[in-house]
Amino acid sequence: MILVKVAKDLVAASATPMVLGILTEGESYGYAILKRINELSGGELDWTEGLLYPLLHRLERLGHVESSWQSATGERKRKYYRITEKGLAELAEQRRQWDTVVGALKEIWHDRVPLTVDPLEGLA
Repeated sequence: MILVKVAKDLVAASATPMVLGILTEGESYGYAILKRINELSGGELDWTEGLLYPLLHRLERLGHVESSWQSATGERKRKYYRITEKGLAELAEQRRQWDTVVGALKEIWHDRVPLTVDPLEGLA
């Protein structure tokens, strides 16, 4: 499998709906969210803590997520995040916007742009 580097601006634009969407699956902590993003993208999105934690803090300031410190027996304390009602409303709006963008891109790309390009094509 060839991994494709996703442009930073696309990662940034998709970060909020991705994190809020993951939190609809249930409360989670930072490392688990990072693993889930990597898993959902087939390894193509490999976020760092430097991307995730400022986003979680911003979402918390906006009231889209809440957090609490929890610890399991024999484990260190972790900060768990859960989506709020305000976060669910934001996720619905983000989804509406993304559906519009994806729909437009599908119309533009439909049978016009190949999914893969051979970098050696035309060099012979």
